[in-house]
Amino acid sequence: MKSLQDLDIFVRTVDSGSLSATARALDLTPAAASAALKRLEAELGVLLFVRSTRSLRLTPEGALFLEHCRPALAALQQVQGQLASGRAGALSGTLQLAAPSDLGRNVLLPWLDAFQTQHPGIAVRLQLSDRMANVYSEPVDAAFRYGKPQDSGLVALPLAAEHRRVLCAAPAYLAAHGAPPTPHALVDHDCLCFMLGEDVHDRWRFWDAAGQEAQVRVRSHNVANDGDAVRRWAVLGRGIAYKSYFDVAHDLAAGSLVPLCTDWTTEAVPLFLVAPSRRQLTPLVRALRDFMATRLQALLQQQEVAS
Repeated sequence: MKSLQDLDIFVRTVDSGSLSATARALDLTPAAASAALKRLEAELGVLLFVRSTRSLRLTPEGALFLEHCRPALAALQQVQGQLASGRAGALSGTLQLAAPSDLGRNVLLPWLDAFQTQHPGIAVRLQLSDRMANVYSEPVDAAFRYGKPQDSGLVALPLAAEHRRVLCAAPAYLAAHGAPPTPHALVDHDCLCFMLGEDVHDRWRFWDAAGQEAQVRVRSHNVANDGDAVRRWAVLGRGIAYKSYFDVAHDLAAGSLVPLCTDWTTEAVPLFLVAPSRRQLTPLVRALRDFMATRLQALLQQQEVAS
């Protein structure tokens, strides 16, 4: 279907910033890829790109068309895959996802593999970064995010509303330094902090049985802008970490990390699957959301049983 290929060439060119790179990826000649864009512009009656010998950028009309084209293309490709496979109920297509590094590596990757095993027609493009992906401008269908987005224009599907942080350390660290009896005692310990940009997350909050808040500013010799690095330091016994439970669930189950101050309530970090608009909540994205929510809830139940 040539019109569908033309849309695909347009979106890929935006994502790569290069018409020649798009042509190589699709095994086309640069002339054929260029002709597809010109054909699309002729049908729409507008210029989609401003071209020069060294650069290619979207026009305002191109940016508006991209906003509507990307979800439409994903839906069309999914239907095309279903028709080609002869299984009208099968899921197929490409999922472009973004996720925090620790959650992605240690939790989502094996589950995505299981999801693809159930639906062999699905391809995944996964961005792992603790920098928050811009789902409006980046090639992302949906993003896993801790905390409900402040942008009211985004669609946030809840995955684990009751999820919280856990204070934890390795047995080796506790053997050498002892366990803090309360969060207030963290000031006397080496703590491991996460950094986003120039902002170090060194103020940790807890609540006692009476609901009184304790905010502790911890000291840290080790700071990283990667959540997985903080987790690895904790497992190595370098200090105490205050991590999202999902990020350390397997370490806690294996005994390589031990929960601390368990009679205190920790910070809530609800997890959402975020999309830029309801148009991008395709059947494929909704199926992924249901698949992940089921497994995340089961993981939370393991925590309740253990406590």
